[in-house]
Amino acid sequence: MTSTAVNTRVRAAAGAAATGLAAAGALHVVWTRSPWPLDTPADLARVAVGVEETELPSAPLTLAVAGLLGTAGALVTAAARPESRWGRAKLVRAGVWTATGVLAARGAGGLAVSGLQLGKSTPEFRHWDLRLYSPICLTLAGLMGYVAGRTRHA
Repeated sequence: MTSTAVNTRVRAAAGAAATGLAAAGALHVVWTRSPWPLDTPADLARVAVGVEETELPSAPLTLAVAGLLGTAGALVTAAARPESRWGRAKLVRAGVWTATGVLAARGAGGLAVSGLQLGKSTPEFRHWDLRLYSPICLTLAGLMGYVAGRTRHA
């Protein structure tokens, strides 16, 4: 495979990962003000977090998650351009590997915990965790790991 084809695939993977991370981050920002796409905060708590409404994370904590998702998107975008100063930076590379590990752990852990019905999360959350949340985390981890692995010697 030519270097151009590798670069195109790496940048496409980084773009897909960054888009997914940005969308997840934007949704977390929305959740600080609205339960959208659900109807009520109680629905959001039960379906998206797996807790009762009184246990929903605070707005600052939710914004922190949004910020981390956005940062991960910026890091994978930078890493996909190893010819740039940022793409070669050790901090960027470490950040991409760290985010990859966190998302992989979240995805695999979610499948295990929800699949085995461990913990006290709601049935609605377990349903969506098995079908959407955990697979998305694993997909994003795979895309980021691909970028990090294909650019490690650049």
